[in-house]
Amino acid sequence: MPIYNKLVRDKIPEIIKNSGKNFIMKILNDDEYIKALQQKSYEELEEFIHSKTIEQSIEELADMLEIIHALADYHGVSFDYIDECRKKKLQERGGFKKRICLIKVDH
Repeated sequence: MPIYNKLVRDKIPEIIKNSGKNFIMKILNDDEYIKALQQKSYEELEEFIHSKTIEQSIEELADMLEIIHALADYHGVSFDYIDECRKKKLQERGGFKKRICLIKVDH
C-alpha cells in the first residue's frame, strides 16, 4: 500500500472507496491542518512550475486557488475579503502585468 501522508481533497476517500480499494486516513487537528495546507501550497506551486501545457498550468492554478480558499476559511475570512486586499494592493502598488524586473536601486 503506497504511503502518501498528505492533505487531499474532501471527496478522495469516497473515490478510493468506490474503486474498491482500502485506505487509511485521519482528520487533522488545527496545527496539522495549517501545516498541511502550507505544504500543499508548495506542492501545487511546484506542479505549476513544472507544467508543460497551458491546460496543465490552468489545472494547477485552480488547485492553488482552492488552497487559497481553504487558507482564507481557516483564518476566518472570506475569499472576497482576500480579493479586496489584493485589489487594494493592486491600486496602491500595481500588479505584475508590465513584467518589470528591478535590478538595482542606488542609495
